[in-house]
Amino acid sequence: MNLVGSEAPNFTLHNQHGERVSLSDFKGKKVILYFYPKDMTPGCTTEACDFRDAHEDFSALNAVIIGVSPDPAARHTKFIDKYELPFALLADETHEAAESYGVWQLKKNFGKEYMGIVRSTFLIDEAGVVTNEWRNVRVKDHIATVLETLRQGAEA
Repeated sequence: MNLVGSEAPNFTLHNQHGERVSLSDFKGKKVILYFYPKDMTPGCTTEACDFRDAHEDFSALNAVIIGVSPDPAARHTKFIDKYELPFALLADETHEAAESYGVWQLKKNFGKEYMGIVRSTFLIDEAGVVTNEWRNVRVKDHIATVLETLRQGAEA
């Protein structure tokens, strides 16, 4: 599944405060939408903290960061509080949003197979069109790559 060039699938999920948030709420801004497997795990914590550390750079480019995982809102609140994350985390407990982006997939770990989120990031423009996607993300240097892509788009 490749979403580049198509309208980003809209969704409505609850944020860490239990408020309903729709992707369409962010028309007019660039959106960094990232899907990650689980709060408080090493890779997901590194990724969230990397986004946190670059938050001002993204904001300066008119971009908002939104994280999505199957964790419930209460767990997102603990994750945000522990690591002082300045962006929303959305609870996709039914994995409806993850499925619409093609990131809910069969995974294998230590010989076990299970369904879960494949770490992925989508850059969505002000009109709601996916301009870039990164699937099967490796956390190291990923946020820098997304930021550089956003900067190049701003210069174009």
